[in-house]
This record gives sequence, structure tokens and C-alpha cells, in this order.
Amino acid sequence: MRKDIHETNRLSWNLATAAHNSHKGDQAKFLRDGGSTVFPEELEMLEDLKGKRLAHLLCNAGPDTLSLAALGAIATGVDISDEAIDYARKLSADSGIPATFVRADVYDWLEEAGARGDQFDRVFASYGALIWLSDFRFWAEQVAKILAPGGTVSIVEFHPVGLMYNEQGQRDWPYFTHGEPQSDGTGISDYVAFAGEGLVPWGYQEGVKDFENPIVTSEFCWSIGDVVTAFIDAGLVLEVLREYPYSNGTPRFEGAVEGPGRRFYVREGEPNMPQMYALRARKPA
Repeated sequence: MRKDIHETNRLSWNLATAAHNSHKGDQAKFLRDGGSTVFPEELEMLEDLKGKRLAHLLCNAGPDTLSLAALGAIATGVDISDEAIDYARKLSADSGIPATFVRADVYDWLEEAGARGDQFDRVFASYGALIWLSDFRFWAEQVAKILAPGGTVSIVEFHPVGLMYNEQGQRDWPYFTHGEPQSDGTGISDYVAFAGEGLVPWGYQEGVKDFENPIVTSEFCWSIGDVVTAFIDAGLVLEVLREYPYSNGTPRFEGAVEGPGRRFYVREGEPNMPQMYALRARKPA
């Protein structure tokens, strides 16, 4: 586990999150009025949420957590970024949707939750979460410990094949890394500005312009095999594994074609490729 890298990434996320949030306008009103930031793929993996104890790990600034809480989940969001959790708590208060938000390194929180004997019916992570985990097998083991019997862990993520290519469609990232950190020498970008109304459909605002993050991050590439095997080895039963030729909410590539439901496909005339995947694994009852 690379806690030193986690800490550097936290500082980079704090700067990026402030830029991201500058574009979101009155997100609290959007949520108050019944708006939701989650997509059908997440809801399929999570199944019924009413009255279910949900741990949303690496929850970022909280809108997805609150969207799931509005569906009846008893939600706890965990993220390493101070800026993200401060925003999430304010968003919860301003939207009137209750949820608990904890600022912590997710590994620390998982071990503490396990030691307390906390149990959750649903554990969830999505969209660029897993690349910040420096030890995926240990993470999967700790997730399995906090799952109640019959509970599920659900992932909706950018596909590691799609992540091998940069925004220009050039291959610049490895698939197999054996857990070694990777860096392109940059910090977390203002991907909300890049996505525009794809991520802020209630009214994108210009906010911060030309954001450049001075704090360089490192990421961890986990293959589909790494993820599936880690959950199986943790004693969970894989129920669903899906792959999708589009990216929800944000174009992964320049010139991407937007389809219905804010789904972004590769440029017209190019062969399709997997851009997202989703899975659900269950703890035996």
C-alpha cells in the first residue's frame, strides 16, 4: 500500500475539486427538485436501495451519494479529499437529503469500520475510483469484511482498455502494471470543464478557466482480471459483469459522438471499443 502516494493525490484532488465545483451552479436545487446524477448502469448493479445501508467509497463531492440516498439508501460517503467532503456535507444540508460523509483514506476507514463491526448491504464505487487504490486485493478483502451476509459490492468503472488511450486517441498507458504506480507527469485535470453539460446537465457554468494542477498524481491500473479475481478470492460470488462501448456523462476522447442518455461513443467511423464496465458480486448469506 502506498500511503505516500495517497497523500500526494489528496492534495492534487483538493485543488481539482475546487475547480470542478466552480462549474456546477445550483446543484443543491437540482437534487432538491428530484434530479439525479446516477445513470441506469449504476441502478442495475445496485438493485433495490430502500432501507439499505450503503457505503459509497471514493465518493468525490457527494452528488451520486445523495442521489442514491434519495432512492431510500442509508448512505455513507467516504473520500480522501477535504475539499470534496466539505462540499458534500454542504450539498447534503442545502439539498435536504441526509447522508453521512467521512473524510479519510479509504483503507483507514475500511479497517476502522471492520474493527467496529459495521455492516453494509451495498458497497459502491464508480467512474475513476479504482485507479486511486494502491492495493486492490487488500481493498477487496476489506470490502468483503464490511458486507452483511447477502450484501453486494457494485462497480461501474471506466474500462482499463479505454484508459490505455489519451484524449487524442493515442495509446499511452499500459494495461498490465502489476500494481506499480503510473504517472504522466500531470495533476488531476478539470474534467468537468472538458465534459461540460455531460456532467452538469442542469446548467454548466464557466467557473475556473484554464485550470492547471501543479501537484502531480500517480495512479494504479487494475485489469478486469485483477478486479474479478480479487473479489472471488475475497469469498464473494460474481453475479454480473458487463462491458459498454460508451462513456457516461463525459467524453473520453476528442470528437466523441454523444448518443441518447448522455452516452459518449468514439469518433464516427472508428471501430468501437470498451469504455466502461460494471460488475456486481455478492457475499454468501
